[in-house]
Amino acid sequence: MNLTGKAKLPTKKIVNDINTDYVISGRYKFKIQDPVELAKHVMEDLDPEFYSRLEKGDFLVAGTNFGCGSSREQAPMAIKYANISAVIAKSFARIFYRNCFNLGILAIEADTDGIKEGDELEIDLNGGKIINETQNKEIKIAPLPPTMQTLLADGGLVEHFKKHGGFKI
Repeated sequence: MNLTGKAKLPTKKIVNDINTDYVISGRYKFKIQDPVELAKHVMEDLDPEFYSRLEKGDFLVAGTNFGCGSSREQAPMAIKYANISAVIAKSFARIFYRNCFNLGILAIEADTDGIKEGDELEIDLNGGKIINETQNKEIKIAPLPPTMQTLLADGGLVEHFKKHGGFKI
């Protein structure tokens, strides 16, 4: 499975410890129920123009401990409905990482230090690498297990259960 898109950095530089309240501000978490409307406020407190800079298929890129804080699913849901194909970070908060796959969002741990805003990236899940086509560099990643790829292809854990009548890989 390969994905291509542009790197989008919430502050136009790599930032660590982006918590779920930065992903989607608490003032929207319970006020807006429509996930498409919620997505319009993704990363708003870090960059009010972030959503308007997104193109379908872009990758959200960050540093360490991405998604720390609250475990509410609104944060990964806002990312999903903002049409972001994957989140690439050095590390993730454990619950956020799990919520991503539950909702069908690809979360990849990788060395993001050299990635710049707007870099053209290709994620090669089977080959275990991210190719930064802009900088002609390759970043190694752990290959995604087939089980996780199946969950992503089905749209997440709940959709997988609906499709297969249970957990079948």
